[in-house]
Amino acid sequence: MIETYIRDIPDFPKPGIIFKDITPLLQSPDGLRESIAGLQAACDPSSYDVICGIESRGFIFGTALAHAVGKGFIPIRKPGKLPHETISETYELEYGSDTVEIHSDAVQPGERVLMVDDLLATGGTMSAALNLVRRIGGEITACAFVIELGFLGGREKLGDVEIHSLMNVE
Repeated sequence: MIETYIRDIPDFPKPGIIFKDITPLLQSPDGLRESIAGLQAACDPSSYDVICGIESRGFIFGTALAHAVGKGFIPIRKPGKLPHETISETYELEYGSDTVEIHSDAVQPGERVLMVDDLLATGGTMSAALNLVRRIGGEITACAFVIELGFLGGREKLGDVEIHSLMNVE
């Protein structure tokens, strides 16, 4: 049960928020192995060609899963971090906006993509990432998360995409 490796940090990053800290999970060989095995079991590797992860913790789980299933990994990053030609997607936050980018040639048209991140909260970041992959011709097969904060309703923002979460907090 990965829940035993997740630490609650009250009032971080601001009062009233209970932050789900994955550091103990990452520090535990058993916890990390269990989370990667859970992601692998949740999404049949024959259903996707490549894994795409969002900076930064999506890189941790996405690359480990890609290694485990023998697939390639595509990073989605914050602006100005990718060296080749990129496309970007800006999305709204509670206060302000943010932007993510992907290499314009990262996905081949029709390539099947599994999207991976550590946490599904409001869904804004993943929704922007889905838009990026679709704009360059990728076919989203599913999204996989270690933790889902179900009470924030992020799942609804992702439309009809299949969603897998190892741990759901309601």
